[in-house]
Amino acid sequence: MPLYENISALFAPRSIAVVGSSQHAGKIGNIIVSNLIRGGFAGKIFPINPQADTIRGLPALRKLEDIPAECRPLDLGVICLPAEKTAEAMEELGRLPAKAVIVIGAGFKETGRKGARLEEEVAALAARHHMALLGPNSLGLVNCAKKLNASFAEGDPIAGDISLFSQSGAFCVTIFDWAREQNFGFSSFVSLGNKAKIDESDMLIYLANDPATKVIVGYLESVENGPRFLHSAHIATRKKPVILLKAGRTEAGARAASSHTGALSGTDMAYDAAFRQTGIIRADRMEDLFGMAQAFASQPLPQGPGLAIITNAGGPGIVATDACASAGLTLARLSQETLIALKETLPPYAAIYNPVDVADVMSEAPAKTMADAAAIVLRDPAVHSLLILAAPTAHTPISAMARNIVAMENPRQKPIFACLMGGPGVAEAKRLFTEARVPCYPFPEPAVDAIAAMYRQSQWREYPLPVEVGYRHDSSRARAVIDEAKAGNARELTEIQAQSILRAYEIPMLETRLARTSDEAVQIARQIGGPVALKISSPQIPHKTDIQGVALNLDTPDKVRAAFLDITARTKRLRKEAYIAGCLVQAMAPRHSRETVIGFKRDSTFGPLVFFGVGGIHRESFKDISYRLAPLSLDDAHDMAREIRAFPILAGMRGEKPVKFTAIEDILLIMSQLAQGFPDIEELECNPVLVNHEGAFVADVRVVLRHYSQLSSGGDETRGLPDGQRLFPVPAGC
Repeated sequence: MPLYENISALFAPRSIAVVGSSQHAGKIGNIIVSNLIRGGFAGKIFPINPQADTIRGLPALRKLEDIPAECRPLDLGVICLPAEKTAEAMEELGRLPAKAVIVIGAGFKETGRKGARLEEEVAALAARHHMALLGPNSLGLVNCAKKLNASFAEGDPIAGDISLFSQSGAFCVTIFDWAREQNFGFSSFVSLGNKAKIDESDMLIYLANDPATKVIVGYLESVENGPRFLHSAHIATRKKPVILLKAGRTEAGARAASSHTGALSGTDMAYDAAFRQTGIIRADRMEDLFGMAQAFASQPLPQGPGLAIITNAGGPGIVATDACASAGLTLARLSQETLIALKETLPPYAAIYNPVDVADVMSEAPAKTMADAAAIVLRDPAVHSLLILAAPTAHTPISAMARNIVAMENPRQKPIFACLMGGPGVAEAKRLFTEARVPCYPFPEPAVDAIAAMYRQSQWREYPLPVEVGYRHDSSRARAVIDEAKAGNARELTEIQAQSILRAYEIPMLETRLARTSDEAVQIARQIGGPVALKISSPQIPHKTDIQGVALNLDTPDKVRAAFLDITARTKRLRKEAYIAGCLVQAMAPRHSRETVIGFKRDSTFGPLVFFGVGGIHRESFKDISYRLAPLSLDDAHDMAREIRAFPILAGMRGEKPVKFTAIEDILLIMSQLAQGFPDIEELECNPVLVNHEGAFVADVRVVLRHYSQLSSGGDETRGLPDGQRLFPVPAGC
């Protein structure tokens, strides 16, 4: 039976067996039966306990084989047994058969080697019997739309249209409790646990096609299969907003994630790139996760960046304005018609320019005044979204204001948001906004962040599907170089070898040759013509300037000879262990060149991570780098070259010509192609890549090969997508 059909049985079962049911209140097996009954599950429930006659008023069965034939195959089994007894129960469920199973118990890979072996056994049994497996170490699953609470969480969530999956059961429990207090509704809760089979990729696909789910939110500590996740995310985000909180941004956080559920996290910059390239909205805080979800669930997407702010307090309006600028929104420039209407409606001391401050101290009817101003502003074509920002002043009846805002006409259906700052003084108004499905925030910044996230989603919906490109290359030539290095057990190529790989991909390079003697250096310099540079050539010395291993602008034979002798002698003195092949003689960089860096390195989860930024000796100092995961699209390369902080310098300042950005983009796209074609390469860095208005030229390159153990495990390229499946979805009709 197909996996996704079995996942459907997990979310919408007609029959459930709770293996390890208990007569004792407080035991997990008892709580789950209780939650199923209290939640109103309409299907068959079979508590399995060899010692009990009834559990929670339901007849208990001694063993799974006692389930009546007319109820087979069983849709869902929930196992509430110790880890060492789980495999036996899985085998029995497989023989029934059962379509899906939730393993609640802990004691698996999160505990070490013994637990990992048990988890592998459980996963293998699920695969053999074609059962969808959730867990182990899972809190369970809740589907409000089907009145299914197959979890051991306390209480039931309020029904809504937001679905949540989480790698942490404690996260789900916390949200359960918080959501009831906030009157926050959910469609589904899924605790992924250790993700032995069903993972975040499966959830994205299932929930993207679930009619009861309007918004997908998730908490992740790791991604199990990077390429499959990217493919699933591409599909899901075209249908619904996906908002994820990825824990483990810091090194300490990544270590904590590893110890929590046995997760191994990739680099955070790779996750940033993955989310950006697939349209996933990344939340930085738990508060943001649900603040954004609330907005997406209740309001239409803004059709532009123009935000209007109406407030009764000048200070918070300024805070919102600052937040607007940093979030990528603009304050809408109100039309003359709008300004005239506001002037006629508001008190004379009101500020009619955006933000609109109604100056409620001077108003006789401040509650109505804010609603009137909002109605006027919403008619302005430059306004794409509206933020009502109110403080509980003595002159503003906040509750009445909220009633008027909720009741006003919004013929163009533009999104409206509220920010009510205060406590008891705004509680009633907050309730009114929430009941009317107007998202309400305690401070301006999270409100503006939610609006900005919605605007980015509207842009993503219009963003064309990525297009992969290919460049002419000689892969056999590059393969021969790599095989030669591997035969000599080299982890790092010599620069001449590395340059051969770039030449195989027709990447423009400054003319460079290896000189083994000073006489040979002089001869090569004459052949190149003009001033040259000399660089020490040693695989053990990647950063040549650290030992003063570079000499520039050598324009005479004597200078070339002296530089060769000086560089080699200094290197032998400072780095006695290093093998010195000689010196590279290289043409000097074209005039008015800027130093950049282009390359890739492999992430343990997602594979090749291509980068671009400020290069040369300033790379580590400025750390001005953009990242994308391979394969790069044309748009990826275009954006990477322009989103670094140094872009204005590259674009030309004070009369200087802009660099040739298409040349940068070409090299980026070639890097993506090279990274995919050669999983043997762990890291490739071209630094500097010299760019000017005429083109881009690589001056220095470093190539590090992957260790044999990394390759023998399959690598990131061979374990991702099923045969015939592409990372980028194919547009409809193709």
